[in-house]
Amino acid sequence: MPAWLRTAFALALGAGLSLGLARFAYALLLPPMREQLGWSYATAGLLNTVNAAGYLLGALAMPLLLRRHEARTLFLVGGGVAVLGLVLHAASGQLAWLLPCRLLLGAASALTFVAGGLLAARLGSHEGARPALVLGLYYGGTGSGIVAASLALPPLLADPVRWPWAWALLALLALAACWAMAAGTRSLAGGALAAQGVGSKVGTRAWNWRDFGFGLAGYLCFGLGYIGYMTFIVALVRQQGAGEAQVAVFFGLLGLANLASSWLWAPLLARFRDGRPMALLNALLGVATLLPLATGSAVLLASGLLFGGVFLSVVASTTALVRHNLPPAAWPAGIAAFTVVFAAGQIAGPTLVGLVSDGAGGLRQGLAVSAAILFTGSLLALGQRHLRP
Repeated sequence: MPAWLRTAFALALGAGLSLGLARFAYALLLPPMREQLGWSYATAGLLNTVNAAGYLLGALAMPLLLRRHEARTLFLVGGGVAVLGLVLHAASGQLAWLLPCRLLLGAASALTFVAGGLLAARLGSHEGARPALVLGLYYGGTGSGIVAASLALPPLLADPVRWPWAWALLALLALAACWAMAAGTRSLAGGALAAQGVGSKVGTRAWNWRDFGFGLAGYLCFGLGYIGYMTFIVALVRQQGAGEAQVAVFFGLLGLANLASSWLWAPLLARFRDGRPMALLNALLGVATLLPLATGSAVLLASGLLFGGVFLSVVASTTALVRHNLPPAAWPAGIAAFTVVFAAGQIAGPTLVGLVSDGAGGLRQGLAVSAAILFTGSLLALGQRHLRP
């Protein structure tokens, strides 16, 4: 196996930790915590809203941090703080405790995920590396965390009172991932990478928000729409009578599809330099989000496979868009801007879907709203054009 590919797999564990374990595994914990602690769907969604707010704070801090510290350092520090945040989740079920923990975990996730995306973009420029595949592997690496959580947590959560032990188990999995991340990315250690400021002159083109307006708008809709599914889909699966084994299979297949997505969509991201990849992927996510409105285990599995095979390739499409349209020195500013928009959408999404789901239409109506937002994002992304030099 080439050295760059081994490094890409180590980077992918950062995505598995920061999103798979630190954010999406909450979908498995939400039903037992809601049952044990007496939460509404709005309250359950609020925890992911606060997590996304922490992610936004971390993303906003990244340009400054990247001026002072190398990306690999931030990648590993974020992972270490995430381990601590997961441990703290196990200490109490009081909202006054859990909300700051979710905020801390979100900020730590941003450090790892944004720095990892930048490192993946740099790795893709190494001689012999395949840029689209490196980015696909990185963002698809989130599936490793989802699969690990689907295998480890459902048996433990058969008894709702044991949810604190599930958080502790997630912390152990995250600690193992941190060790592998540190060992596998030594080749990327180097000097601090200066983050290029928005609108400043770099090479032939600098980062400018207006140049990417349609891409940013489509990505905002993605953040709003996808997070509702990833927050509440396990609750819907349980509501339809699924047992622990079925939940594990559903969530595990979603994670495995996410791992495979890097190979599936890499050619698309390499070929097109405009918003068409994001438009297609958002539309497919809209379809996947609508599928659970029908009944039947086969339909649910199809939804999980389609959603898992697509959703983080939308994130990869934004990094590819930045790489295709800007010089390397402007990549940090571009990646950070898309990350801020992503985080902003995720802040509103869980609480919005939770509030809708507390109404008469329940979780089905909440997912219908998510699907409508994703289809809107698809249309907006079509307006993003390639910035020709």
